[in-house]
Amino acid sequence: MTDITAPPPPKPILTAMKRQRVWLASATILAIIAALSPSQATDSATFIASALLSTGPFLALSVLVAAGAGATGADSLIARAFTGSTAVMVFLAALAGGLSPFCSCGVIPLIAALLTMGVPLSAVMAFWLASPIMDPSMFLLTSGVLGAEFAVAKTLAAIGLGLLGGYTVALLMAGGFLTSPLRDGIGNGGCASASVRAPKPVVWHFWSEPARLHRFKREALKTTLFLLQWLVLAFLLESLMLAFIPAEAITQILGGQGPGPIALATLVGVPAYLNGYAALPLVGGLMTQGMAPGAAMSFLVAGGVTSLPAAIAVWALVRPPVFLLYIAISLAGALAAGLAFQVWTMG
Repeated sequence: MTDITAPPPPKPILTAMKRQRVWLASATILAIIAALSPSQATDSATFIASALLSTGPFLALSVLVAAGAGATGADSLIARAFTGSTAVMVFLAALAGGLSPFCSCGVIPLIAALLTMGVPLSAVMAFWLASPIMDPSMFLLTSGVLGAEFAVAKTLAAIGLGLLGGYTVALLMAGGFLTSPLRDGIGNGGCASASVRAPKPVVWHFWSEPARLHRFKREALKTTLFLLQWLVLAFLLESLMLAFIPAEAITQILGGQGPGPIALATLVGVPAYLNGYAALPLVGGLMTQGMAPGAAMSFLVAGGVTSLPAAIAVWALVRPPVFLLYIAISLAGALAAGLAFQVWTMG
């Protein structure tokens, strides 16, 4: 007798579409663009390919590290490297993030690897927030375009934002919150991974054991496909924003003095994507036309951390509370950086 209370079995087609919804979204958007503007579709496809090539080394390295750590059992060693004093751990992570050569999207694969290995969210958040804002080449270019004072202040803002995020998360975790930051199906769902709870001996020559080699291949493929689908969607949206939203129009309203333009620049910097390097000459020109220095700082900080492509990638990795906290800390940190730099320049 059929149990009428039992839910109907899922349909294979619907199940497959749900699993591939991100790829379907990208394909649908590109198809619509192709129908409306074939040349823009070609430009977007070219942009995606170029962006993936530039991000590819970071993606490949992160996938290899994550899959290799799981296959060898070294993930427990990596996680233990981030144990000890939270204060020191967060400080070092923020400092490393402020000096690392990762962009807002390029850092995503590394963050995914760290979280799935069991690295505490407080340290990961510190690195995550600081990393996209500044790196050695960005420091040199910022010094040349906006001046050494601006470059130093932006570096301090990156480290400060990392510290703010790391210590905020540490306090929340101490209160019992954010114990499972990752979404279901990514790693094993939290910062207390199985490798940390029950560490096993490390087997560096994992390819000599079929089971470990199989795990390496499975995890590498799974991680690559997961990150790739979200990066493709992120880069597609980035290409459309660059094509249809003039950066000059976004930033023309950010001049003047006082906290108003700084707050507005912080909000505008969240959805408006500007490549960090391409943004510098534009912001420099606007500053010569009257854009407030604090507004320039808050715009670059907020845009670097929470641009739409980066936010999409973050959303794909973590649960909504962690994502909302990431956005809130970014907004607060960018606003504080802008206000502080404005006071400094006026003094």
